[in-house]
Amino acid sequence: MNRELEYMFVQSARVWIPDAEEVWKSAELTKDYKNGDASLQLMLEDGTSIDHKLDPKTKNLPYLRNPDILVGENDLTALSYLHEPAVLHNLKVRFIDSKLIYTYCGIVLVAINPYETLPIYGSEIINAYSGQNMGDMDPHIFAVAEEAYKQMARDERNQSIIVSGESGAGKTVSAKYAMRYFATVSGSASEANVEEKVLASNPIMEAIGNAKTTRNDNSSRFGKYIEIGFDNRYRIIGANMRTYLLEKSRVVFQADEERNYHIFYQLCASANLSEFKNLRLSSANDFLYTRQGRSPVIEGVDDAKELCTTRHAFTLLGINESYQIGLFQVLAAILHLGNVEIKDRDSDSSIIAPNNRHLTAFCELVGVTYQDMSHWLCHRKLKTATETYIKPLPRLQATNARDALSKHIYAKLFNWIVEHVNKALVTNVKQHSFIGVLDIYGFETFEINSFEQFCINYANEKLQQQFNMHVFKLEQEEYMKEQIPWTLIDFYDNQPCINLIEAKMGILDLLDEECKMPKGSDDSWAQKLYNTHLKTCSLFEKPRMSNRAFIIQHFADKVEYQCEGFLEKNKDTVNEEQINVLKASKKFDLLVELFQDEEKATTPTGQVPGTGGRTRLSIKPDKGRDKSSKEHKKTVGCQFRNSLQMLMETLNATTPHYVRCIKPNDFKLAFSFDPKRAVQQLRACGVLETIRISAAGFPSRWTYQEFFSRYRVLMKQKDVLHDKKLTCKNVLEKLVQDQDKYQFGKTKIFFRAGQVAYLEKLRADKLRAACIRIQKTIRCWLARKKFLRQRSAAITIQRFTRGYQARCLAKFMRRTQAATVIQKYQRMCVERKRYRQKQAAALAMQTILRAYMARQKYQALLREHKAIIIQKHVRGWLARCWYKRCLEAIVYLQCCIRRMRAKRELKKLKIEARSVEHFKKLNKGMENKIMQLQRKIDEQHKDNRLISEKLVTLESSYASESERMRGELSRLRGAEEDAKNKANQVLSLLEELERLKKELSVTQQEKKTIEDWAHKYRDEMEKMVSELKDQNGLLKKEKDDLNRRIQEQGQQMTEKMTRAIAQETQQLETDLNEERSRYQNLLTEHLRLEEKYEDLKEEFAHSSNVSKPGHRRTDSTHSSNESEYTYNSEYAESEEGHRAGDDVTRGMDTSLTLKLQKRVTELEQEKQSLRNELENKEDQFQRARARDDAQFRKARGAELEYESLKRQELESENKKLRHDLAEMRQSLLADAATGAGAPGSPAYKVLLDQLNASCEELEVRKEEVLILRSQLVSQKEALHHKDEKETMTEPSVFAQDVNKLKDADELKQAYVGLKDTNRLLEQQLQTQRRTYDSEVESLRGELQNVKEENNRQQQLLAQNLQLPPEARIEASLQHEITRLTNENLDLMEQLEKQDRTIRKLKKQLKVYSKRIGEMGAGQTEGQTSPGQMVEEPIHPVNIPRREKDFQGMLEYKKEDEMKLVKNLILELKPRGVAVNLIPGLPAYILFMCLRHADYVNDDQKVRTLLTSTINSIKKILKKRGDDFETVSFWLANTCRFLHCLKQYSGEQAFMKHNSVRQNEHCLSNFDLAEYRQVISDLAIQIYQQLVKCMENILQPMIVCGMLEHETIQGVSGVKPTGLRKRTSSIADEGTYTLDSIVRQLSAFHSTMCQHGTDPELIKQVVKQLFYIIGAVTLNNLLLRKDMCSWSKGMQIRYNVSQLEEWLRDKGLMNCGAKETLEPLIQAAQLLQVKKKTDEDAEAICTMCHALTTAQIVKVLNLYTPVNEFEERVSVAFIRTIQTRLRDRCESPQLLMDTKMIYPVTFPFNPSSLALETIQIPTSLNLGFLTRV
Repeated sequence: MNRELEYMFVQSARVWIPDAEEVWKSAELTKDYKNGDASLQLMLEDGTSIDHKLDPKTKNLPYLRNPDILVGENDLTALSYLHEPAVLHNLKVRFIDSKLIYTYCGIVLVAINPYETLPIYGSEIINAYSGQNMGDMDPHIFAVAEEAYKQMARDERNQSIIVSGESGAGKTVSAKYAMRYFATVSGSASEANVEEKVLASNPIMEAIGNAKTTRNDNSSRFGKYIEIGFDNRYRIIGANMRTYLLEKSRVVFQADEERNYHIFYQLCASANLSEFKNLRLSSANDFLYTRQGRSPVIEGVDDAKELCTTRHAFTLLGINESYQIGLFQVLAAILHLGNVEIKDRDSDSSIIAPNNRHLTAFCELVGVTYQDMSHWLCHRKLKTATETYIKPLPRLQATNARDALSKHIYAKLFNWIVEHVNKALVTNVKQHSFIGVLDIYGFETFEINSFEQFCINYANEKLQQQFNMHVFKLEQEEYMKEQIPWTLIDFYDNQPCINLIEAKMGILDLLDEECKMPKGSDDSWAQKLYNTHLKTCSLFEKPRMSNRAFIIQHFADKVEYQCEGFLEKNKDTVNEEQINVLKASKKFDLLVELFQDEEKATTPTGQVPGTGGRTRLSIKPDKGRDKSSKEHKKTVGCQFRNSLQMLMETLNATTPHYVRCIKPNDFKLAFSFDPKRAVQQLRACGVLETIRISAAGFPSRWTYQEFFSRYRVLMKQKDVLHDKKLTCKNVLEKLVQDQDKYQFGKTKIFFRAGQVAYLEKLRADKLRAACIRIQKTIRCWLARKKFLRQRSAAITIQRFTRGYQARCLAKFMRRTQAATVIQKYQRMCVERKRYRQKQAAALAMQTILRAYMARQKYQALLREHKAIIIQKHVRGWLARCWYKRCLEAIVYLQCCIRRMRAKRELKKLKIEARSVEHFKKLNKGMENKIMQLQRKIDEQHKDNRLISEKLVTLESSYASESERMRGELSRLRGAEEDAKNKANQVLSLLEELERLKKELSVTQQEKKTIEDWAHKYRDEMEKMVSELKDQNGLLKKEKDDLNRRIQEQGQQMTEKMTRAIAQETQQLETDLNEERSRYQNLLTEHLRLEEKYEDLKEEFAHSSNVSKPGHRRTDSTHSSNESEYTYNSEYAESEEGHRAGDDVTRGMDTSLTLKLQKRVTELEQEKQSLRNELENKEDQFQRARARDDAQFRKARGAELEYESLKRQELESENKKLRHDLAEMRQSLLADAATGAGAPGSPAYKVLLDQLNASCEELEVRKEEVLILRSQLVSQKEALHHKDEKETMTEPSVFAQDVNKLKDADELKQAYVGLKDTNRLLEQQLQTQRRTYDSEVESLRGELQNVKEENNRQQQLLAQNLQLPPEARIEASLQHEITRLTNENLDLMEQLEKQDRTIRKLKKQLKVYSKRIGEMGAGQTEGQTSPGQMVEEPIHPVNIPRREKDFQGMLEYKKEDEMKLVKNLILELKPRGVAVNLIPGLPAYILFMCLRHADYVNDDQKVRTLLTSTINSIKKILKKRGDDFETVSFWLANTCRFLHCLKQYSGEQAFMKHNSVRQNEHCLSNFDLAEYRQVISDLAIQIYQQLVKCMENILQPMIVCGMLEHETIQGVSGVKPTGLRKRTSSIADEGTYTLDSIVRQLSAFHSTMCQHGTDPELIKQVVKQLFYIIGAVTLNNLLLRKDMCSWSKGMQIRYNVSQLEEWLRDKGLMNCGAKETLEPLIQAAQLLQVKKKTDEDAEAICTMCHALTTAQIVKVLNLYTPVNEFEERVSVAFIRTIQTRLRDRCESPQLLMDTKMIYPVTFPFNPSSLALETIQIPTSLNLGFLTRV
């Protein structure tokens, strides 16, 4: 056992052991292997320990596992251990974990069907793979297609792509994507859209050749080889298709869960269409041929929609509608034929029932008679040597004959469609090369294998042989190229198996021989096979339990074939009489055509098949022989063998590329991997054979630079030499003792299998030891650092502790001393306090005692005094009581006496009362008493009033009581007559008085009660008020809170509205940018079409050999846009060229001719329309002239009014001049300080004389104008009267009479003038009236608008009041914004109208001023005195001299325009102008020329100059569009020219930054706004061309500099690359680095700055460049698994930081370029962050906001460790990321659009350079320009 083996089989080494379920299972050694051990101690991944026994004979050890860093490689040959378990595991990891379906295996692309639609086939993916080397990008079918396309163009050799695999593996889809790639990348050589036709053939072939099987819903049941033809420029010109072995048996029989061909179900699903009514179709379940599989529907497929796609493809390929209906009739007829029921008539014959509806439908569809077809379906014609007779067929044979007819018709139809598809794809352009795509069935083995499987496996044997020879050849070439000794590699040669099948007396020969036998059968053929091959060939076997089967040992597996049906399928016989019946059809031409010879078949497109010299292959029998002769009819096996032989010859003549499709499982589950099925297919498709051939030699190959970079860690410093090759040799001799394990080539080192893993283990051990040493050192350093910290901390703690203890001792001593002092003073205070307490107590006791004695003495004196007072009062009370008793007794006695006397008096009174006088006396006394009572009552009332005043609360009750008493008194007065009653009333009043007194007392008590209640109520009220105050405080607080909340809500609403407005603004900006982008894309498309048209015109001119005539200038009557984008003269010339060269162009491409003819027709129509327009204009001019003549006389008044207005204008101008003159005089008189301007000075006199002369001249001119006006009016009116002399009545007679007077002329003139004045006044009155009416109407309209606006405002207010506050605010803001927008638009319209009016008036004023100046200059010249002309002091102040100053204009002659354009644009070298002259000089010169053309009011000159400039810039850009300096130079000058047009346009918006002199240089006569738009469009086109030019320069640098180059040396190592070479990341000579990119960017920036490009435009260019850098880098990162590692993320971040530093140095950080790199930065961060926990997932989701979900998942799937210390991303973590990002609303696009160009804007950038200061250098050869 060698050293390496002992070193590898050690503890913890991982190996592969066989397993029944998983095929191979991983295990780990738990014990080192020693030489001679009989078993290995292993532990499985689930923790189970096993004892693996070794084979005692071979002692073969199990396969070793590859290191983890090699797992998941793009190329299987990059694996160090090349064996079956390593291949299977690598494919599984890539497919399941990384979701990668493509993997390289040497020259083979292994494609695993994902059973899921993946977003990896878009146009952006095609663009990403286009032009890339095959090993640079991740494996893809596009990479194989690109490699084939590139080799075809580079090696001038035809290519083939061989796609194989079993049913359901994805062969058809892979072939389809390969063809799509060719169609997209190459385009077509003509306008016939050949690539679309090539792609359109796919749905047709899928409809008629694909079907659902148990393994695949869209299984191809035939093989096809498509040749895609290219011309010498490698553009698609056509295609050709060959088909192989159509499975005809599927037409009449399908197994369970399978379907017939798709086209039948598509027809049945569309049976309800009107055009299909005649087909009599219904559901697919109603036909025998479509219901046998019991699965008529495919989930997710709409058969009706698929038929529409199929019909569209037919139409695109030129098969017209009538032929399509014919095809569908044939297919419907097959379905009806399958439903024809054949019954037994007897045991030897059969019959079809009369009027069978399906047979009737069949006969009607194919146009044959019912009797003939029903007869020959049940009978057969037999021929012998002497006679012919008809034999009836049993029901079984008749049914088989019916099915054979159906299969034959379908096969003919299939071949016819293939033939016409090929005719549609043929062109008359000569084919230079082709790429063939072979989509053929893979190796098949089923439980029952028949003739079809035999042919399929035979074809795979031939393909495998070709594949083995090609792989062997490539290996041999590689070894010979590297000059390595070549040793023959033993590989499996399947030539014996092929000989068994196709050699003389092989299986096919014996089968054909048996078919010729009259009574040949499957059993007899089987016996011949046994007798011939059973003992002679080891690959042929006989089953033990069967005599009707045989076994063949194929390269993939043993297959047992059942002999039943071999002869019948090989013969492929059909009843010829049935064919003759079909040929006899007179109603259906297509059916007859199907059975005609190939030479007589017509094409539905009417085209003649091309004769491109390419041989077409077919599996049809030889047409030159008699079909009815069975002896000469080729069998199916013979046809297939011949066609396969021709296919192999084609493949051998091309460079093959292999795609092996693998079916991962049998249940069509997405991303589910069945190892058993995968291994079976890997063995069958030759992948493992490729691995075995590679492993037998030196599979691992490294360049010396890569080996040195990877294994530098294994070298010592003394081993590193200057020569890397010698260094690698020395190191390898030390590391690997066995010299046979490696070989040194010229540029590479070749290793045996397993050596890379051995070196990787050595490297990992070395790195691990280095890591341990680093860890040891770091841990030592950390421990020592920790110890020093702890020691320092301990010393510090001790120092602080001892200081603390000392401070505590000092503090204790100070406290002790202080305590002694405190005790002394404390004891003194205690004693003093005690003494003072005793003293105070004694004094207090004395005070209390003395006070007590004084109080006792005072109480005794007080009691004595009180006793005296009591005695006094008691004695007084006793005396009063005695007195009262005495008084009462006396009164009682008096009362008694008086009573007695009263009684006596009463008697007397009674007697006297009877007399009148007594009565009077009595009344008199009564009155006195009443008056007394009245006085008493008044007094009482006064008392009551006083009481009522005191008792305010009882005032109302007292008042009522007083009223009652008054009423009572009045009643007493009324009862004066009754004295008794009056007396009684007096008594009652007395009683009432007593009662009132009682009530008064009660009232007083009530008052007291009320007062108490009032106090109580007041207290309650105060309490309530306090509570209310508290509540009020709370309410205020709540109010403040509510106000605060309202303010917060208002602030939030404001912020919300601000955000909403910001979002809306951002959205509007986005929409604006999108609109700009669309507009600029349209400009780009327009430019492309223009260039294409020019190219077509040049090609047409070249092909017709007609020299192109010179450019003829047309009349400039069109708009600026027409003059810019149309070339009428060129169109006219091309039209003449078309007419002159009809005979010459017959051989040209038809599509080109048609397109040019269409263009000529359009131009003729345009010319005719222009002629018609011109005629209409002339007619309109004639009508307008006649109308003007008719209205000439009516316009006289208007002319007079115009003259009046002109006179008024001149008068106002005169007044203004006078005013200016007076001001000038005053200023001159006031300015006495200066000597030059003082009165009396010569200058002052001259100026004053000139001004006076000017004033006099103006007065004279005014008088002359008035005189001329009157004369002109009189002359016109005289002419007018002369013209109307015959029609005038009384006025004319009166005028004649007036003319006869003495002063006839004067009277006539006065009369006419008076009449004109009246007419003028009448017109003015009418004008004023119309003006008044219009103003009234406008005011009414405004009033109505105001009313409507008011009503609308009220409605809005009412609606807003019903809304919630937030919505109310938002609605108010929205309404206010709308109102302000409308007002702004109205104001803008008014402003535009005013601007137009001002410009118009300015132009008129300038014209008038110019004319007046010319007239005044002539007269002033004549009036100037000679003395003033000669005086010396006069000349410095002469005003006319200022006109000679340079006005910033350049004058040129009309014939010098082409010279100007040629010298200034076409022949100008940007480098010299940028270095030596001012930036933008050509733009300034052109604008100064344009200013002069505007100054002289020459519109033709302006138009031609602008048109020539634009066309010349386009021409120079087309000629030198790839030169960056040229494009940059003209972009800067075009923008400067555009800015000059704006700056000097006269518009206020562009004149803000102008000086006074610059404002004087504004254009005066022409508005060039339309040309500004044209020039802006031109600038956009130049900008896009500049971006493309810069992109082409940067494109080769980006990937190399940003990804592949190691900016930080030694961070990343190179991994094994395998057979597919990738670009090395080691910087060799000539490779690009990051410095290359930075230098190129600096060159771009400096060049644009030298050319004077606007800073804002430079920022946009830099932003676009950084976007391209970021997009290209990210796209390559997403498509390269080898670039997704931690170290590469660090490299990318460093590179991005260098780009940011460049931006910072150039002051471009705020241009938005950094933001465009954000996706790339986040992708680099994603490569470096941790990827394990949920927190990491959350951090990634938050961080990667600029990346889409697809991009994040793709990066995580591609993440690959470069070293063993890194870990892969788990599938669970990726699913967590997907779950968290599920709610993102974003595009599913994976790659960034590298072709996207940001919409460019040209912000106005005025120039401070004065035009009059510009000097034209002589180097420009512009001497013909004159400064003005």
